[in-house]
Amino acid sequence: MSNILTQIILEKIQQNTQRRITFADYMELALYHPEYGYYAANVGKIGAQGDFMTSPHLGADFGEMLAVQFIEIWEILGHPTPFHLVEMGAGQGLIAADVIKYLYRHHRDCFTATEYLIIEQSPAMRQLQQQQFSKLSSSGANLRWVTWEEIATDSITGCFFSNELIDAFPVHQIQVTEGKLQEIYITTSDKIPESPFQEITGELSTPKITEYFQQIDIDITGKPYPDGYRTEVNLAALDWVRQVSEKLKQGYVLTIDYGYPAHRYYTPMRHQGTLQCYYQHRYHDNLYILIGEQDITAHVDFTTLERQGESCGLEKLGFTQQAMFLMALGLGDRIAALSTTPGMDLGTMINRRQVLHEAIDPRGLGGFGVLVQGKGLSEEQKGKGLQGLRIPPMR
Repeated sequence: MSNILTQIILEKIQQNTQRRITFADYMELALYHPEYGYYAANVGKIGAQGDFMTSPHLGADFGEMLAVQFIEIWEILGHPTPFHLVEMGAGQGLIAADVIKYLYRHHRDCFTATEYLIIEQSPAMRQLQQQQFSKLSSSGANLRWVTWEEIATDSITGCFFSNELIDAFPVHQIQVTEGKLQEIYITTSDKIPESPFQEITGELSTPKITEYFQQIDIDITGKPYPDGYRTEVNLAALDWVRQVSEKLKQGYVLTIDYGYPAHRYYTPMRHQGTLQCYYQHRYHDNLYILIGEQDITAHVDFTTLERQGESCGLEKLGFTQQAMFLMALGLGDRIAALSTTPGMDLGTMINRRQVLHEAIDPRGLGGFGVLVQGKGLSEEQKGKGLQGLRIPPMR
């Protein structure tokens, strides 16, 4: 574990009058501390040589399919200039590079109109992205990094989008004890050899947690939920949806992540929640080891994104699975064309087919949810629908 980060967290606990911090505060420091957090100290630990894989690591196809969807969005919106693509949490910058290259090669008019904005919380990730994109920017791509504060209210015409962003937002952990909601806090311990931290329960740190469950019409304090039922609440996602809606004047919000609708997320059977740690392509549930060296994630409650969006002016336009989304955008055609690609040897074709199938495997990346929301769209624009939400043709 990072001894320095561990000490920082311990000091945070000691500074608190009750000698405790919420799990959300702990997760925030473990992942996002600007020097020692996971996303600062491990910028290279994503992909085949790192701790986990995302769809863009399988090749350029994922970003190129998104580019196909973005071109259609640009056309539906009436070819605006500038056309804003706002990627939130760009990671190693793979999607941005693949999207920009595809637009440049296949739709120069859309490329010329596009202003690609990246919102990246991690300074280390931002530096990595800027190094990677130095050549792209010099070739005419309109690409820049911005903070939320630098984006004016109602100034974006285009699409806000993210891939595996919300699962890494810090979450509050809660537990049902004798029919009441309690929050799990982190405090210090001298009794646990592998970690100086231990969990305790107490009253909720904020009434927003109770309001969260009211918004999705779920009561986990009664039957059939067992005593000791434990789960997460992603309050940061609520603030994120509100922020996106405030900045979007006209266009779409595209959210790709792993998770469930609320009735599946908060099922009585899932009594230990969804928090997981990823380290060297293996996952486990010990949240208090390898501090700053392992990723920590929780599944996404898509119902909350929809309900919060509705309260903030975002209309749900559709929800599908990543496999269906990519197939509708043409990934099936790419798979089918492999057998007739000139000059491709059998081994290369088999490997390429396997990679493309990973992106649509329903047991993995293909089972991710894709939520599409819109704002400021006319009835005619909404009526056109998006290609990624159409049912792909059977083969």
